Amino acid sequence: MLPQAALAQPKKPGGKPSAPAPAPAPAQGAPATGGAGGEIELDEPKPADTTAPPADAQGAGAAGTGSAGAAAGAAGGGICEIDPSACPKAADIKTLSARDVKADVYAVQQIYALRRGRVELLPYWSFSLNDQFVGHPGPGLGVNYYLTNVLAIGLNGTFYQPFNSDSDFNFQNRRATRLAVPLNEYQMGATANFTYVPMYGKFSGFNKFIFHYDGFITGGVGTMRTRPIAVIDPDNRKFDYDWRLAFSIGIGLRVFLNRWIAVTGEIRDYIYSEQLENTTIAATPQGQRDSSTWFGDSQLTNNVQAQIGISVFLPFSWEYRLPK
Repeated sequence: MLPQAALAQPKKPGGKPSAPAPAPAPAQGAPATGGAGGEIELDEPKPADTTAPPADAQGAGAAGTGSAGAAAGAAGGGICEIDPSACPKAADIKTLSARDVKADVYAVQQIYALRRGRVELLPYWSFSLNDQFVGHPGPGLGVNYYLTNVLAIGLNGTFYQPFNSDSDFNFQNRRATRLAVPLNEYQMGATANFTYVPMYGKFSGFNKFIFHYDGFITGGVGTMRTRPIAVIDPDNRKFDYDWRLAFSIGIGLRVFLNRWIAVTGEIRDYIYSEQLENTTIAATPQGQRDSSTWFGDSQLTNNVQAQIGISVFLPFSWEYRLPK
């Protein structure tokens, strides 16, 4: 069969022509003929596709497919069956729903524990960190008054006398080398301090509590009351405690348990000039009993000690000047 060209025909006058009658359906088994040699109207709209399934049938099919997929997914197991801990339990949901919910959350909140106009009482226990020959532990007390939330003035004192003790290193050194090292012990120390609080914040603890903290630096001037320990000539030499001018500098951290009590840790360096025992002994008994021959050189000493205590702020409560 030779191909035939289909030519577009001009519109016939007299308005829109009526739709042509549908062609009879081809007999079963007969090939479909595509209108060879017939006329094609390009301006006619495309007839609706009567072979497409209705929308209801499509929705039903999709629903059926979804149901079948869900059933297949359920049969294959979900995340709760693979990892039960990933899915909340009914008891957990009940517990969480019973908790109080604080709906108001402020981006910038008030300071948890105000310090301005309050007095801090700080009983603590101290121990030396850098003296390997003699230990200088002892109790102490600090009192600070906060002029502002970040600046305070105060006093602190430490009592050492009954707690001084030779270290094991010192004992082993004397026994092994037969050499004596000049040693000193402390009776007490006191300083007047300025404290500055440059930082504060909060952190989560035990996955349940919120702890507030602040960090501070401190410095001051005061006195240390010390004496040499008679090691070179203990039979003749007896030393008395004497006052030494001392300077102190330190850093510390405070963790608040509530608005008026906190755990405080501090490292402080007391700097002073120490008078050491003379390592030589006078040749005559009279010279050995002369106290002017007992003392040797002076040495700049750093007594670095750690202090751990409890801070109590008075008064216990206050009122904020501005609303939250």
